[in-house]
Amino acid sequence: MIYLQISTAQGPAECRIFARFVLKKLLAEAEARNVKAEIAGETADKHGILSAVLMLEGAAADTLAQSWQGTLQWVCASPVRPKHPRKNWYIGIFRLPEKPEMPSEGEIEFQTCRSGGKGGQHVNKTESAVRATHKASGISVRVESGRSQHANKKRALELLAHKLAEHQTAQNTDYAKQQHSGLYQVARGNPKRVFEGPNFRERRT
Repeated sequence: MIYLQISTAQGPAECRIFARFVLKKLLAEAEARNVKAEIAGETADKHGILSAVLMLEGAAADTLAQSWQGTLQWVCASPVRPKHPRKNWYIGIFRLPEKPEMPSEGEIEFQTCRSGGKGGQHVNKTESAVRATHKASGISVRVESGRSQHANKKRALELLAHKLAEHQTAQNTDYAKQQHSGLYQVARGNPKRVFEGPNFRERRT
């Protein structure tokens, strides 16, 4: 699964209009290449799209993603501000880290130990407490609230799933911030793809 983010970096209305066109064209190209495409998230207004995240899956997904990743340019007089002197509008498409699925038990190391909390003699005499560690990330949780190892193991899996989701969300947020920051510093003289005019005719190089 590939995640692509379309970002206007809070650009003006013209950039949002361009982003809406780009999303539509990207979806059309995905269909033409038998790539499954799904919009995972979208922020829009009356002009177009401020940002969107697209999920791509299929044999040609990586090739399709690479054909769009980078800075995109639209050369056109403003359709919303006729007297505006600017005619070049830029947006960016960036690849986000893949979101991990719920890990299987094979990806987790379980350790049991005696519970140290309250719960009576039954809890303290048996190794009912469970520590679950996600091997790849090192994130771990400890559960000892249940009276049985089975119950604590189930709860540990649930808590670990939440921890991993929080960790991935933080990573995606940091990544997106970096990409948004980079968009303001793009090499605008070397866009990945260029479109021209109100009909978004693509310039062939």
